[in-house]
Amino acid sequence: MNLTFERERDICSAYLDSSLHLGIAQSQLLIQDGITECFEKLGCDGIVYRENFNAFWVFTRMKIKFINRPQWRDLVKVKTFPINNAGVRTCVNTEITDLQGKQLILANQEACVLNLETRRPMRLTNLPFPKENFPEAVFNTPFEKFDISEATKVYEQRIHSQHIDMSKHTNNVEYAKFALNVFSDDFLQTHEIKEIELHYTGESREGELLEIFHKQVNDSTHYCQIRCEERTVFEMSILF
Repeated sequence: MNLTFERERDICSAYLDSSLHLGIAQSQLLIQDGITECFEKLGCDGIVYRENFNAFWVFTRMKIKFINRPQWRDLVKVKTFPINNAGVRTCVNTEITDLQGKQLILANQEACVLNLETRRPMRLTNLPFPKENFPEAVFNTPFEKFDISEATKVYEQRIHSQHIDMSKHTNNVEYAKFALNVFSDDFLQTHEIKEIELHYTGESREGELLEIFHKQVNDSTHYCQIRCEERTVFEMSILF
């Protein structure tokens, strides 16, 4: 069975930032769309797992490399495929290219499946998920461990209904937006992001209060952390 899902996409206005390029957080949406459609093709998407196994997907870590962000009205190809089955976890690669095949964005995302009631991990070997014949990875650099000690609190954010996804917790993309808010728009316009790594370490829910922290390591490297009632729920590194 071919495990790769590929389709053309239009960079429409909903995916833009103020520079009229594909936004940093919005790139996650494009990548998540590809993963959702790929898993639907493979018969292992969130609807199947929720209805038949009382389970849901959780994406735990993600790394994105920005080579050349596409602009408004550009047509791109998005190719998505799992690269392994590690028992309770899998990694999924995404390659975004122009129509001539030139790489624009690469991503690797780590995911697991949790029981909807207990929130405990479930083995992929007990679920409909590929076990062999995985394509070769296009982006598989190791995930890192962040040192976010001595980070400075920048602001607080209350979780509202429009931040919540179908699993009843804060949508992953919202965390990235909250973290990127530590930078001004002028700063982001003049500092092109080369790579981000995102760690989803906990859940937060409607009504809870988040605290957003920032730490600058040097001219090119920044860390952000989001805490909820003294629990760390999200961490992110940004390389300019």
